[in-house]
Amino acid sequence: MTPSEHIAAPAETAESTRSKGIQRAALVAIITNATLTVGQVVIGVFANAFSLVADAAHTLSDLVTDLLVLLAGRHGADPADRDHPYGHGRIETVTTLLLGAVLAAVGIGFLWSSGLRLQNMEGLPPVHPAALAMALITLAAKEGLFRYTLAASRRLKAPLLEANAWHARSDAASSLVVAAGIGGSLAGYPFLEPLAAAVVGFLILHMGLKLAWKAVRELIDTGLPEEDVARLRKTIESTPGVIGLHELRTRRMADRVLCDAHVQVDPRITVSEGHRISDSVYFGVRRAHPEVRDVLVHIDAEDDDTMQEVPVGELPDRAAIALALQSLLGPSATVPRRIQVHYLGQRLEVEVFFDPDSRPADPDALQRRTAAWIASHPQYRKISYFAQIAP
Repeated sequence: MTPSEHIAAPAETAESTRSKGIQRAALVAIITNATLTVGQVVIGVFANAFSLVADAAHTLSDLVTDLLVLLAGRHGADPADRDHPYGHGRIETVTTLLLGAVLAAVGIGFLWSSGLRLQNMEGLPPVHPAALAMALITLAAKEGLFRYTLAASRRLKAPLLEANAWHARSDAASSLVVAAGIGGSLAGYPFLEPLAAAVVGFLILHMGLKLAWKAVRELIDTGLPEEDVARLRKTIESTPGVIGLHELRTRRMADRVLCDAHVQVDPRITVSEGHRISDSVYFGVRRAHPEVRDVLVHIDAEDDDTMQEVPVGELPDRAAIALALQSLLGPSATVPRRIQVHYLGQRLEVEVFFDPDSRPADPDALQRRTAAWIASHPQYRKISYFAQIAP
């Protein structure tokens, strides 16, 4: 059973549960905003509250963003395919960026509107008290929606829902502005509306820019904070068989973390043992860091971050090495049972293994020929010969 078979089912189940949670939160927002839109339009027209009707248009625009969240929550959990080998998690990131931009635009709109109202406070028309009641109901509903969605975003680790939650808070702020304006108009203090709008506008603009910047950092593959990378490094370096670690790189995709690392092992172990150490690193990181979705482990025989020795030219491949050994052993020599090649420090180290009945007839002569060969071929650091003495 391969590593991917070990984890496929649990990962898909968790991803499906998270996707359904995002969709559920989006549906709650859609139903809430649709109901409030109808109520604001009806009461606004009845009470001659044009600000309430404008807020209804704002609420209606929220339905569009809620539908975007629903779409992202549904397709962001789609499994990897040929065109998207890492999955579709970046759909959430792009939608978060869009919602952050919408929040920033709303904040700027509040600032602009409050400036105009401060210059013309007498332009507010008289309204019916029913408009204030509807504004307060809207305010309570939007604040409740904000808290519900924010809790869901933290539970599901979904920045997308967090952006939509703060969008709901901006709607609550809009309703607060409307309520303050209507209440101030009824009480004879019309300046309260533009003043509140200015304060709320700054808060919304700040949050929108913060969420948008967070999404941009993810889209350009910004690494994890240093403390998170240090924990990953400690987990990998404590894996048995790992003697070094370099080029540890991380990036985030929605709620998931992707990382890859160059792991140094003993250069003379077998390929299968190196693969086993790689699996140990993979499963160790997945167990200790549940947020990590995938780990790409590159096994190195030496630290290739630095050039250990000056290159002496292109190193020969296995076929060329076999021909060189054949000339050293002589035309009548038996073919070795196994040739093991080590490419270390820009040089070659070759180990030649013979069966018990096929060892070289004159080891001393072979040693002299090999020493002369190495002296004239600087690519070779050492050639060693071994004979099996037991099955």
